[in-house]
Amino acid sequence: MSNSRDPYALARLVGAGRHYWASPAGQSLWRAERACLGPVCERLVGRHSLELGMAPVLSDICSIRHALAWSPNREMADHDSTLVCPPDALPLPDDSLSLVVVHHLLEVIAEPHHMLQEAARVTADTGRLIIFGWNPLSAGGLSRLWPGRRRRMPWRGHWRSPARLGDWLAFVDFEIERVDYCGFHLPCRLPRNSVLETLGRRHNLPLGDSYMIHARRRAQLAQSQPSRFAPARPLAGPAMGSARRVGPQPERNRKGD
Repeated sequence: MSNSRDPYALARLVGAGRHYWASPAGQSLWRAERACLGPVCERLVGRHSLELGMAPVLSDICSIRHALAWSPNREMADHDSTLVCPPDALPLPDDSLSLVVVHHLLEVIAEPHHMLQEAARVTADTGRLIIFGWNPLSAGGLSRLWPGRRRRMPWRGHWRSPARLGDWLAFVDFEIERVDYCGFHLPCRLPRNSVLETLGRRHNLPLGDSYMIHARRRAQLAQSQPSRFAPARPLAGPAMGSARRVGPQPERNRKGD
């Protein structure tokens, strides 16, 4: 496990992660996750987004104008629009981003609760928080049982279910709208089978290597305070029965006039 406050350990972690995502297995899964994110991006509009992860950016297919990437140091930054900072201390204002993507980082950093709290903090009320995680019940999850696997990418760290992350999200006043699974393949094969991927995504089977959580901020119901000057009884119906008209009264027509 890496300490997110130790820049050297964090850089080594990200370097190992980038090595995996550049491999054939990582590239195959990356393409499957990008296809899974596509429909979400079609419905999103906004000015700023941020993606926290070790793989090449997925969210650049979105129409959001200013897309930020993340890096643990300047040497590993790929372009000018890269945020260089610890992932659990984002130098951004509250509610400033229309989209935040957390891509397979919660499993491996030392303080995932703090990172999720920061990601939720900078997500706008009308924005979306997208979390990619490793599915413990997938073929890849079962392969972690092999000796030595958990010391290498991508099998290292703590793999958590969407239900578990749902509890974490509730703590930061977010809720899960939907969970999508992607990266379907046979054991010991790469996720390149388009038929399996199509069937798995069509029926959203919880067997893919990874899942994508769509989360949004919980709606806060405003509680109206009763006015201290409100009448004790409603001014309608029976309450108006004893009311008298005040002021000059119209003179009634007398007989013979």
